[in-house]
Amino acid sequence: MSNNEILKENNEKVENFDEIKKSDKPTGISVIVREILKDKLALASLIILIILFGIIFIGSLFANQKEIMKISLLDKYAIPMKEGFWLGSDSGGRSILGQLILGARNSIIIGFTITILTSGIGIFFGLIAGYYGKWVDNVIMRVIDFITILPTLMIIIVFVTIVPKYTIATFVLIMSAFYWVGAARLIRSKALAESQKDYILASKTMGTKDFTIIFREILPNLSSIIIVELTLGFAGNIGIETGLSFLGFGLPLSTPSLGTLVGYAADPEVLSTKLWIWLPASILILIMMLCINYVGQALNRAADAKQRRG
Repeated sequence: MSNNEILKENNEKVENFDEIKKSDKPTGISVIVREILKDKLALASLIILIILFGIIFIGSLFANQKEIMKISLLDKYAIPMKEGFWLGSDSGGRSILGQLILGARNSIIIGFTITILTSGIGIFFGLIAGYYGKWVDNVIMRVIDFITILPTLMIIIVFVTIVPKYTIATFVLIMSAFYWVGAARLIRSKALAESQKDYILASKTMGTKDFTIIFREILPNLSSIIIVELTLGFAGNIGIETGLSFLGFGLPLSTPSLGTLVGYAADPEVLSTKLWIWLPASILILIMMLCINYVGQALNRAADAKQRRG
């Protein structure tokens, strides 16, 4: 075999090795899928969430809110599986099952909407602060620091109290105005580190526009962190909504909520003798929070694995 043929064969081996190495490099989605499949608890949690959300949203299509929330004193405290109520009724004769389905749907939609809004605002300002640094970072961080030290929960309660005839949309906007700072801090710290890497400096040298660098180069490399933040933020926002509704400062009384159902347990008689009113909502909240957090832990490990592998 001639030297040229040997050289050609070696070059082909190097090219093949590079192709294999590139194909072996895990993408963000593949790392997430592998981590979830490896963690049986996270996989089971994901399946349970899909089933629960399917039942809730399909069931809500056949639920008439006006009929469910209509007061019927003749059906007061109906026992489950009797008098036409599968899960019984409350003090107003309203179906617990109907309120459970509609309340879960409302809590999920509110939690999801708040998560998208707060994460969107936080990601935008976090990227801007982390990329530009200097005075831009100082201004944004001082605003974030100011919002952070505010008694957020008390301010939300005050707004909910003084706003006349507030709706779900109003409640979502009030919540979103205060809960974006956590995402902004996280993304800002990651963007600061990412903006000092060689590929960003090379893009700046080549004259690439700042917004192109921020949203086409830095943002995709933070995708794993963002997914984790979205997942855990989703669980937290559902918890905040149900907690405020439990205290009476969440959704309007005419709108079903899981927190409102749990709030019935404040009555000692209902707490001890009428478990069907508050227990199903409590169990549903517990299951959703646990499942979302187990999935979030798997996503967090996936994010860490992707960072280690580069």
